Amino acid sequence: MTRPGFAFSTRFKVRYAEIDGQKVVFNSRYLEYADVAVTEFWEWSGIGDALGALWHETEFHVRRAEVDYLAPFVLGDEVEVFVRVDRVGNSSVTKRFELVKAGTDTLCAAIQMVSVNVHLPTGRPVPIPDAIRAHIEGLPRG
Repeated sequence: MTRPGFAFSTRFKVRYAEIDGQKVVFNSRYLEYADVAVTEFWEWSGIGDALGALWHETEFHVRRAEVDYLAPFVLGDEVEVFVRVDRVGNSSVTKRFELVKAGTDTLCAAIQMVSVNVHLPTGRPVPIPDAIRAHIEGLPRG
């Protein structure tokens, strides 16, 4: 399925361990879904192959995540997560995730996540290297 403004999506099924007693997905799992999807997004983008060690030695930490819960996922649903980069700042990247019941237009959650490039020994923000910025800014937008 396509979604305006998104060039990438990935799918997976809701598993038993992800639901509560009412058979709906635990709220915290939505952020896990975003984490799985962004890992696949970066692989799809080719950034690791294009930049090698520069990418693999760059470390992003989540600074802020905002989840808008709109409809629940339940056991057995197929989740399709659409991912895009909305903004590249000096040291941060803002991503948008839209979690949809696969095969439908039912938007179950929207997540906006800001990740900051950090220097691991100090944990302090550092500027995003120019080559990484250029690669991200050159990604298709859908």
